[in-house]
Parts: sequence; C-alpha cells; structure tokens
Amino acid sequence: ILGPSLGTSLAVWEPQLPALARGHRVLRWDLPGHGGSPAALLPSDGSATIDDLAALVLRLADEQGWERFAYAGISIGGAVGLHLAAHHPDRISRLSVVCSSARFGAPAVWRERAALVRAEGTEAMVASRPGTWFSHDFARTPVGAALIEDLRATDRAGYAACCDVLATYDMTADLAKITAPTLVVAGRDDPATPPSHARQIADAVPGASLLEVAGAAHLAGVERPEAVTGALLAHLSNPVPSQPRDDASRHDAGMAVRRAVLGDAHVARAVARTTPFTARFQDFITRYAWGEIWTGDGLDRRTRSCITLTALIAHGHDAELAMHIRAALTNGLTRDEIGEVLLQSAIYCGVPAANSAFATAQHVFDELDTERAETDSDVDSASHSDTEK
Repeated sequence: ILGPSLGTSLAVWEPQLPALARGHRVLRWDLPGHGGSPAALLPSDGSATIDDLAALVLRLADEQGWERFAYAGISIGGAVGLHLAAHHPDRISRLSVVCSSARFGAPAVWRERAALVRAEGTEAMVASRPGTWFSHDFARTPVGAALIEDLRATDRAGYAACCDVLATYDMTADLAKITAPTLVVAGRDDPATPPSHARQIADAVPGASLLEVAGAAHLAGVERPEAVTGALLAHLSNPVPSQPRDDASRHDAGMAVRRAVLGDAHVARAVARTTPFTARFQDFITRYAWGEIWTGDGLDRRTRSCITLTALIAHGHDAELAMHIRAALTNGLTRDEIGEVLLQSAIYCGVPAANSAFATAQHVFDELDTERAETDSDVDSASHSDTEK
C-alpha cells in the first residue's frame, strides 16, 4: 500500500509503480480531498488526527482482504505508516518511510496553514512548492508541472483537514515500538523534512535502514526515481533476518537470498552446471556466503554490495565483479553510486584496478541497456499486435 504526500495525488507514485507492480499487488490511496478521494472522509472542524487517516488505510486493506501488508508512504503518508507500524504491528509486514518525520513542526504553523487554505484555497501554496517539493528546474518539467496542477485541484477543506492532522501528530515517543523491518529515505536537499528528521527515525526504530538521496528535495521519489525505486525493491525483497540453526536451514536461507540478489536465471544456470566434483563447493558457498553472511542483519544489502565490489576490485576478479555489479543494482544501488564505489577503490585499491573495474561496469551497463531496449521493443510489438486484433 502506497501513501502520498500532502497536496499530491496517487500520481506521486507513478515513477515507482511499474517496477513495484511487477512483483507485488499494489494499492495506492489519495488523501481526503486529493485526487479522487472526497474531503468529507476527514472532519472539517479541526479535530482530524493521524489515527483517522490510519483507520482509512486499514479500511482499504480490509476491503482487499489484506490482513497483513507492506506499506510505503511519503511525508504525511509516511507518518501514517509510522503510526500503523507502532499501533497496529500485526498489520504491517514491512515499512518504508520516504521524506517524512516523527513530528512536522509546531502545531501553530499547521493551524495557520489550515486557516490560510480554508480562506484562499490551495493556490496559496503553489508558489512555495518549487524549491520545497523539488528544484525550480524540475518544476518546469512536465512531471513537475503536473504535480503542481494536482495541488491546484486539491479541495481546500481536505487539504486543511490534513494540516489539522499534522498539527497534533507526534510519533517521537512511539518510534521504538516499531518492530516491522523499516527503510527510511531522505532527500539530501529536502527543506521540509531534512535528513536529520530521517536520522531521528532510523536511530529510534530498531534495525531501521537509512538512505539519503543526493540531489533530491521533498519528493525524492519523483526527482530521483531510480534511487528510491531501487531501495524500495531491495527492502521488499529482503527476507526477515533469521539465524538458521543447521546446515539444511542455512542452505535454504542462502538459496533464497542468492536468488534475490543474483536473480533466478543466474542461480538456475549455476545449479545446472553443478557436477559431482563442484557440488560440495556450491553447497559451501550457498550455506556460508549466502546462508550466514548475506543473511546477517548487521548490515543491509546495499552496504554488503559496496563492500563486495571493493573486495573484488582489489583482487582483480573482473568476472565476479560483473556479476556483483548487477547484484548491486538489484540491491538498490544506482549507477552513480556504483561509480562512487569504483572511484573510492581507485584510492585504496589502485588506479589500474579501478580502471579495469570501470570498463567492466560500463560493459554491464551497456548489456543492461540493450536488454531493456529489446524488452521494450517486444512490449511495443505485442501492444501493436493486440491493437490490430
């Protein structure tokens, strides 16, 4: 279930939707008065609370028959997720909080905004969104302009009621109650919920992971979609950490993580090539590398990928490096972040090693671009064929 930010509709999740929908059933929801959601879902007398919004989300989940679900939310949508995870832990399997906060500021600020919007409509907020939601340059793109139009179309009563919610919202004392595996994402240039807000959440929620996205303001998933999408996919694919007790369970856990990180096709090829001579080695790698190290909860998979890339570069294992560059992308690293790891390795592993690593990475990226282009071509051809029918 995907929750939006104040002043936006479900369109704020469009950059992530195709990737998420490939492997998950996805439900987006609009805040009251936003998009297709009626403002009357929240009281208009100033008494609306975060519990009211959380109850609406639970009702949507109940209508789908979802007793337990993963949840991701942006800003006020993330606040709803924190509330659900703390107060309805049986319902939330995984939590992702994007550009949000445990407390969004003084109540008086939100009461004043609610009064302003009730009096003048959401047009009063339009001028301040470029530079807050995203950079001024991005605001001039079609995507940025469409989101500003979403704000203009938002019902003033619904927007103001959401401001009432934020006036009384404070999860600071409840963060430690959250037990769901949690990912916290911050836009490094976010003036509304700066990275310090994200760090407060990540420090207080047991075992939470934190990602700061460079070059992103409050709507990081729109302005820097690749980084946010990759992090969400990695978080959703990570199994709940566990400590296998015997060889069989370590092997099963290792195989699950190996498939998640390297891909089913790669693992299937490795299994198919296994011979009586290599079988013990394959079992060893699966049980110990994947079943103990990669399943450990001491580091997240993004960090493990960074370490693995550096070690492979240091020892000149280019073939293995190519495989783990693909794995790093699966684990949520962007191409730019992989480039940073390679640059770092130039200092500590040597320029020749890094030079070879950059060539290997470029080859992998070119292969992926070719694969993506061929897939898109196949989809276009299939769509054209369906139209002709």
